[in-house]
Amino acid sequence: MQSSIRLGRIGGIEVGIHYTWLLAFALITFSIAMGLRGVAPRWGLGTYWLVGAAAAILLFVSVLIHELCHSFVARARGMRVHSITLFMFGGASNILGEARTPWDEFLVAIVGPISSLILGAILFLLIGGLRPRTLLEIGIAPASRTPLFFLLAYLAQVNIALGLFNLVPGFPLDGGRVLRSIIWAVSGSLRQATVWASYVGQLVGWGLIAFGVIQVLSGNFFGGLWMSFIGWFLNNAAETTRQQSETVASFRGIRVRDLMTPSPAVASPDMSVEQLVYDFAVRQGMRALPVVQDGRLLGIVTLSDIREHPQERWPALTVADIMTPMPLQTVTPGQSIPEALQIMGEQDLNQLPVVEDSRLVGLLSRANIVRFLQIRDELRLRSPGRRPTGAPTAVD
Repeated sequence: MQSSIRLGRIGGIEVGIHYTWLLAFALITFSIAMGLRGVAPRWGLGTYWLVGAAAAILLFVSVLIHELCHSFVARARGMRVHSITLFMFGGASNILGEARTPWDEFLVAIVGPISSLILGAILFLLIGGLRPRTLLEIGIAPASRTPLFFLLAYLAQVNIALGLFNLVPGFPLDGGRVLRSIIWAVSGSLRQATVWASYVGQLVGWGLIAFGVIQVLSGNFFGGLWMSFIGWFLNNAAETTRQQSETVASFRGIRVRDLMTPSPAVASPDMSVEQLVYDFAVRQGMRALPVVQDGRLLGIVTLSDIREHPQERWPALTVADIMTPMPLQTVTPGQSIPEALQIMGEQDLNQLPVVEDSRLVGLLSRANIVRFLQIRDELRLRSPGRRPTGAPTAVD
């Protein structure tokens, strides 16, 4: 999930919050404030809301600590970490690429729940060994207790619950990733492990939905609704992960040269922006053009670059004035399509110049890849990577 509000960087990792976090913050603050009215009637209305808001914020600080542990271990195991996003159902570490071994996957997954359990244990020690009746009970602070006592007790229970819940083998929860690492180690196939873990994750998701519905019918409307939402989220996330794995598998044996547009139309650096718009964007529907001079790639110009300048200036501006210059992210004809897709996803690109021996030989766009998938599905190709010798190497 892309952050809608960036908070800054911790250890070089960008941290942000998604807009759904604001909804979760409001719901948690409201539920805690209302719950406190029954267990601490002498605190006053302002104290209820202040404690509720503080508990909600500290809850997400706990989630951030959980995600930072994932990210730091992932980085220590050679993976790149782009960002951490806090959202309605918790947090997500944007770790680029998959783990290289089952052991790496296991370590990155297990450290999150362990960190939450340790944090919860430390908080329990701070409040003198509190023994609540239930882990998620809100009314654990008698009227004689202080707001600080309640906050510590609440955070202790929530972190224990967070650690235990994440150990449930529902992919993509941490427990599901632990399960995937074990299946991967036994089967030797990450794809097969992902498929099986995702099915288990969907089963857990449907179970949570059913449990939530029972809770709603039993009178626990808010708790049941929240549990159903979590189950729905898990079910969709597991199914999406499996579909992505199957899509990547469908590109096995297919290289960039097979799907790229060879010898693409190019723009010269001295071409006017007006000519670029009407000759290529309007008449040919092209959204991006490599900029080439004497066979050498100088940069790329896109509709986004053009939109930054008012139309009345187009005749006086040249492509060189508005293009994105080198160095650009490029691929070679021999790279795999999954590698190219990963680059596109990580850097939010719609197209990649294909370069060989410092010369532009093609352009790979998301449209090329989508078109290939459509043709594959229409023709029901089982081995789309195979083609007769001498057959065209591009899907245009």
